[in-house]
Amino acid sequence: MKQYAAEFFGTFWLVLGGCGSAVLAAAFPDVGIGLLGVAFAFGLTVLTMAYAIGHISGCHLNPAVSIGLWAGGRFPAGKLLPYIIAQVLGGIVAGGVLYLIASGKTDFNLAAGFAANGYGEHSPGGYSLTAGLVTEVVMTMMFLLIILGATDGRAPQGFAPLAIGLGLTLIHLISIPVTNTSVNPARSLAVAVYVGDWALAQLWLFWLAPIIGAALGAVIYRYLGSAESEEPAVFEIPSRPVGGS
Repeated sequence: MKQYAAEFFGTFWLVLGGCGSAVLAAAFPDVGIGLLGVAFAFGLTVLTMAYAIGHISGCHLNPAVSIGLWAGGRFPAGKLLPYIIAQVLGGIVAGGVLYLIASGKTDFNLAAGFAANGYGEHSPGGYSLTAGLVTEVVMTMMFLLIILGATDGRAPQGFAPLAIGLGLTLIHLISIPVTNTSVNPARSLAVAVYVGDWALAQLWLFWLAPIIGAALGAVIYRYLGSAESEEPAVFEIPSRPVGGS
């Protein structure tokens, strides 16, 4: 139960920090943080939670990540559904807290999007359904490659949260204009339930595409990670200091 609670609070923080930055701070008069700030906010939520709860639950915070880790042989099937439920609930509660805060502004309007993901006329840049689908599949695939590689026992130890957090930041920098960046079904559902209407109608894409992408990332890493190499990895840390006795 502590693992599920950790996933609940971790996903709560991801939605409140990431979507909160988009809703409350992105376009704040004169000192808005903009796209760059929102991208870093999402990355920082994962980075901070990885250090806070990674040793408790693994810090998935994302149904697609849990499914990808299961597909990659890193996560037991028996915990998959409880993890996803905890993530979804944590996200929805965070969306509710964000709604309570944001609605305290006199000109608040859900029609502005509330950081919901969308395509077509609801894409920030007017990108099509096909563009949104390809973006979400590829971005989630790369996210899983980063996660699986950074947490591999052969990778430099202690740096996985940095790689994963910065990886998510980069993903947002690329794809916010296309779909507002999901790569996380729980994050998408967390705000869509409050927006309703078009956000719920388009929600299927932001469950389907990240799950497909995560599964692809897991399959690719199972191939790459099992490859034998005669040369050490570029970032391999020697077991003893060079020149040491």
